[in-house]
Amino acid sequence: MPTDETYRRVTVFGLGGTIAMTTTPTGGVAPALSADQLIAAVPGLVNTGITVDVVNFRQTPSAFLTIDDITALASTIRDRLSGTDGVVVTQGTDTIEETAYLLDLLHTAPQPVVVTGAMRNPTLAGPDGPANLLAAIHTAVTPEARDQGCLVVFNDEIHAARRVRKTHTTNTATFRSANGGPLGYIVENRARLLNTLPHRITVPAQPSNDLHIPILTIALGDDGSTLHALADHIDGLVVAGLGAGHVPAHLVPALETLATKIPVVLASRTGAGSVLESTYGYAGSELDLLARGLTSAGYLDPIKARILLNTLLAATSDRATIHAAFGAAGGYRHPQTWPWPTELSKDRR
Repeated sequence: MPTDETYRRVTVFGLGGTIAMTTTPTGGVAPALSADQLIAAVPGLVNTGITVDVVNFRQTPSAFLTIDDITALASTIRDRLSGTDGVVVTQGTDTIEETAYLLDLLHTAPQPVVVTGAMRNPTLAGPDGPANLLAAIHTAVTPEARDQGCLVVFNDEIHAARRVRKTHTTNTATFRSANGGPLGYIVENRARLLNTLPHRITVPAQPSNDLHIPILTIALGDDGSTLHALADHIDGLVVAGLGAGHVPAHLVPALETLATKIPVVLASRTGAGSVLESTYGYAGSELDLLARGLTSAGYLDPIKARILLNTLLAATSDRATIHAAFGAAGGYRHPQTWPWPTELSKDRR
């Protein structure tokens, strides 16, 4: 088995974001620093012996990133993997939970892709960008991180892309994995994975911005006007239901009709826990909605369910395939039900 010291080359892709921001003439901060400048500002990196190659891929706030951008990034990463033991992506934190999951679905190679950024920009006291970047680089060269797909490293924690969420607007500990917790931690400049993912799932697809898949968040007293306005203009829908996957009874007929035309995925707006399958039996409950053709997101939150649905629709329109994929990705069916070849846990290192 290779040791940590044998993995010594990382490629860093810079996308902009808070980690790369400086003061603008008109006030506030905006992305300006290159990936080379970010690397140069990391204390102690030169002493690690790790060779770092740099690609300035984008220079933008993460709110401006698109599915096309991340699909292009995944393709560029694939083209540059030869001779590289891991990849680090720096970007803004606003969309990391989405971009990392999309990369996870598209990245098939064993080398880890580690996404990181910063909550405090470089003009503030105690910017966290350099520490996060160093931690991400150490994770990218760790043998135990191989075959784990895309990871998010932040605040000395290592998270699986499929689980992690941004949970606070300003706190440096904003990234949390409510369903499962972090995979490990950075301790004394070494990545320590206390547990690893039992399987990986990837989609042979090239998703794009062309599909229109909104998230409909159900709220108290929802009158259905948003649902009816969307119905004829979308390719798929994610319903962020109340509690374990519930909606008001008067929305059920419209959702049932829509589910005969396009995939409608039922998720929970709570941010943790799985959509249930057979506990509640009233009209608009999870049991009722699933029986009417909606697909459960399982443990996937609405944001990740949207990314998965977009990626699946880029690969197939078959409803049975989409349903099976959500079962495996959502954690309520065995991973072997994933429609494409799945890497189950085994020692491949």
